[in-house]
Amino acid sequence: MEAIKVLAKILTNILTALYEPFGFSLLLSFFAMFFYLYAYEPSAAGKGWKSAIVTWYQKFKESVFFRKLFLLAFVTSMILFRTLLNRNLWLNPLSDVMGGWGIWETVNGEQKLTTECIENVIMMIPFSAVVMWTFGEKIGNGWKKILWYSGKIAFIFSISIEMLQLLLRLGTFQLSDIFYNTVGGVLGGLLYCVAMKVRKRL
Repeated sequence: MEAIKVLAKILTNILTALYEPFGFSLLLSFFAMFFYLYAYEPSAAGKGWKSAIVTWYQKFKESVFFRKLFLLAFVTSMILFRTLLNRNLWLNPLSDVMGGWGIWETVNGEQKLTTECIENVIMMIPFSAVVMWTFGEKIGNGWKKILWYSGKIAFIFSISIEMLQLLLRLGTFQLSDIFYNTVGGVLGGLLYCVAMKVRKRL
């Protein structure tokens, strides 16, 4: 029963986390790719908004790398919405630096179920998998290299988020978040390795 309860809570939290920022993240990713076009193809994108939209559509249709970048921007904005953009201000962001390691926490002397640690792992899996998929050609095909880079990228991204939470007082700075996000990053790299091997066999 406890396992079902934990799974139900994880599923509910994940679906809520996906549902709430979906439209916002899609719009943000759409505009982020305009910045990419203006940076790398200003001659095509800088001729008015109609021309920019046409260029965006053509690039999305023709370029696999552009589509990968769009997906990466979407996943990144979903994570940022969850960790930074939709958080309340905290008076003391260092109030629980060592907290959040298990699925049970004590609140007012009572044991309360929390799935935050598992969600932190799950949250980073698609991010690192998409990063590896987008820049896989530059990183290489060796699984050790992929796992190293996926873990390192997730670690740096997680520390950046935690430092921003600390500086902006959005949520609390927790070492457990960095650890579980890094684990999720490595698992995302592993998922990418498995997907590439399956793709080669097919």
